[in-house]
Amino acid sequence: MEKLKIGDKLYNTKQDGFTDFVRYSFSEVVELTKTLAVLKNGVKLINEPKESYITEDIGYSVNRKKGVHWHLVSLEAIRKAQMENEKIAAHDWFENKEFSLKEKVWIYRQFKAFDKKE
Repeated sequence: MEKLKIGDKLYNTKQDGFTDFVRYSFSEVVELTKTLAVLKNGVKLINEPKESYITEDIGYSVNRKKGVHWHLVSLEAIRKAQMENEKIAAHDWFENKEFSLKEKVWIYRQFKAFDKKE
């Protein structure tokens, strides 16, 4: 468990209740003080790794918000963020789209064909 250094890339996840999507934020360490690591987005982290159990095993607490942790970026975290962002985009698209009858019939046929394949 190492302290953060300039250039380290970190991420944080937020979820507004169990039914909400997981929303990822990414940033990078741009400044270090004696006890803090300052991220490009202005978030200040206590530069002391600790057990997290939230998203990853190890996290860095936000200064004055000890329950909010940021974690070092991994390929797995990037992939999970990409998949979650795709779900959010699909959800938002369907929420905002008004379908014509022609589009509804086409979607209906696609789902019927999909059901027959299974």
